[in-house]
Amino acid sequence: MEKKVILTKKAPAPIGPYSQAVLVDGTLYCSGQIAINAETGEQVISDIGAEMTQVMKNIGYVLEEAGMNYGDIVKTGIFLKDMNDFKKINAIYATYFTSDFPARETVEVARLPKDANVEISVTARK
Repeated sequence: MEKKVILTKKAPAPIGPYSQAVLVDGTLYCSGQIAINAETGEQVISDIGAEMTQVMKNIGYVLEEAGMNYGDIVKTGIFLKDMNDFKKINAIYATYFTSDFPARETVEVARLPKDANVEISVTARK
């Protein structure tokens, strides 16, 4: 088993003892991303649409560093602070996937790191 840690400066640095992603035998396991803009270090939290867009961009940066793209995602996990935001985040999510959709779960949680409103983790395979 070959294990490679993936780290890009385009996505926010981990805020704990974990990696942005780990690539094992062609499968990429990405840690949850929240809406931190790595360029500015600022958290996007004023609007759920802008927050979701930043989360998806961060996922894209990690995928890119691993030589992958959104089409390689096979599974997503979406964690929401408020399930009332489901329709809004789903509309933005749909712009990243147009066919052969990944498997997914979406769950409401009591609290997320840095009081984010949405966090998404993905698994991708080349």
